[in-house]
Amino acid sequence: MTSPSTSEQVRALNDAFRTAGSISGDWIMAAGVSAKGVPFATAAMAAVRRFDNFTEDNDPYGEHDFGAFELAGEKLFWKLDYFDRDLHFGSDDPADPAVTRRVLTIMLASEY
Repeated sequence: MTSPSTSEQVRALNDAFRTAGSISGDWIMAAGVSAKGVPFATAAMAAVRRFDNFTEDNDPYGEHDFGAFELAGEKLFWKLDYFDRDLHFGSDDPADPAVTRRVLTIMLASEY
């Protein structure tokens, strides 16, 4: 049996964080999403949790760290970034949850 690749490990951790919140991290709403109110932001979070439209174009490394979707006539993006546990620097190893804190940002496409 072969061990999973780094991309496969990162993908599994990203999916666990994004869909179930079972990995440590933070969700951030960009100003445009927040300005649309709590119901919109809540619906955006639910859409990110359900997102499964990963393609070669939006997920070239197979890590499930980006997505685009429409909600209430608005185009939104979400992006996962990897930081050290203190959120001071980028993570040295996104495949290792002991040294990585995930930050998922949801933004209007116009904010990108």
